[in-house]
Order: sequence, then C-alpha cells, then structure tokens
Amino acid sequence: MLYLDRPSVPWRGRLWSHLISDVSYAELHAFAEALGAPRRAFDRDHYDLPADRFPVAVWLGAQVVAPREIVRLLRTANLRRPKHLTPTPIPTPTPTPASAIKELWFPV
Repeated sequence: MLYLDRPSVPWRGRLWSHLISDVSYAELHAFAEALGAPRRAFDRDHYDLPADRFPVAVWLGAQVVAPREIVRLLRTANLRRPKHLTPTPIPTPTPTPASAIKELWFPV
C-alpha cells in the first residue's frame, strides 16, 4: 500500500508531501514513475512530492495519513532509513584527462 501526508513542508517556494510504501521500495519506485516523479525526488526511504502532484497521487490510490503515521508505517515495514544511519556515498573522483596529465609532467 502507498501512503502520503498532506503537503506541509515548505521548500523552494512550494509545499511538499512524503510518499512511501509499506511493502517495498520497488512498489514505491513503480508508483512514483507512474506519477511522473523524477528519481532524484527519492530521499532514502520516501519520495518528496510537490503539492501539485498530491491530488494525482490520491487519485492513483495513495492513502492520506498524518506525518507521524508515515514514520510509523516505515518502521513497522522495516523500510525506515534514518539519515544518521544511512551512509553518505563517497563521490567518485572525475578522471583527469590524459592531456592535462601530460602538461603537468611535460610542460610546453
């Protein structure tokens, strides 16, 4: 089942909701794709949805719950990924082009 809270979080001049699944991340990603939410809106265990997508999410079948219920549902389903327990990905260094390396070692 998919759940979302009412848009109440202000950010960048808009109000936002949180969309979750109590079944799996696969279900959540499939629903978000059907909703037209970009993958970059996924944040550890939920999607951040702008207020203008809220009615469409409800129409597609997401159930509206209180914000505290979002957290409880994620914990009960063992899908909660708190920020302090989620490892921060180490950025992959951009490779230096061979021409730049050549200039460093063999200046013109």
